Amino acid sequence: MSRNALPSELGDFLKARRRELSPAAAGQPGTGRRRVKGLRREEVAMLASISTDYYTRLEQGRRQASEPVLDAIARVLQLSDDERVYLFELSGKDAARPRGRAGQRVLPQLRRLLDDLATTPAVVLGRRTDILAWNPMAAALFTDFAGIPEEQRNFVRLVFTDPAFRTLYPDWDHVARSCVAQLRMEAARDAQDPRLTELVAELSARDQDFRQWWGAHHVAIRGTGDKSLRHPIAGDLTLDWSNLTCTADPDQQLVILTAEPGTPSHDGLRVLAARVSAS
Repeated sequence: MSRNALPSELGDFLKARRRELSPAAAGQPGTGRRRVKGLRREEVAMLASISTDYYTRLEQGRRQASEPVLDAIARVLQLSDDERVYLFELSGKDAARPRGRAGQRVLPQLRRLLDDLATTPAVVLGRRTDILAWNPMAAALFTDFAGIPEEQRNFVRLVFTDPAFRTLYPDWDHVARSCVAQLRMEAARDAQDPRLTELVAELSARDQDFRQWWGAHHVAIRGTGDKSLRHPIAGDLTLDWSNLTCTADPDQQLVILTAEPGTPSHDGLRVLAARVSAS
């Protein structure tokens, strides 16, 4: 799409969305004769707390909107997440994450993939490193995630609050620092996330190391690497981990832990898999 086409495209998009939204759905009285279907321009402007002239010029491509104004319009027109991103892209803005989003649920295709990984530990991490799903091998390797209340089922939180995790990782300091750096990156992407704010406040109050490392402002992106673990059943393990992002929801990432065939770590995973299949 050319730059010259953007104002027209933006205006057409806004018109289409407001005409699809009934006054009742927007909380407006539907009495009286209406010349247009859906919301009028002045109604959108009023609900978005901007002037009618401002909104009219925006639809006509004679005015560019700021991000807060785009946020307000997206709210008034009750845009879906995809429509909101499209609105921001048409306006030449980066679509910041909408606030107050509903809790995440693992995508069905990721759930099926987890179930098929019978000998490979894997988890699905969401925003803030929330643990959305796991397979039996991951539970056997780390902990019984099902026994943890859902609101506390967060990987960084477990690293700092579960004594078993400190025993599991011989290089706990390195792992914990990496977790804090990854959480810092999450904060940069969504600084207004109230649950992230609550998590940081809780861990800062409970753990001096977390408080110190959080204040250092080091950042990291989840990608690939290796982890050393000392497991009570599988023994000492060195596992490669890979982080696969789901294109349908980039906030859901499948983390898979594997070992090179023929190594003691590979044998250890087979021992753990046998224990899981027998249970």
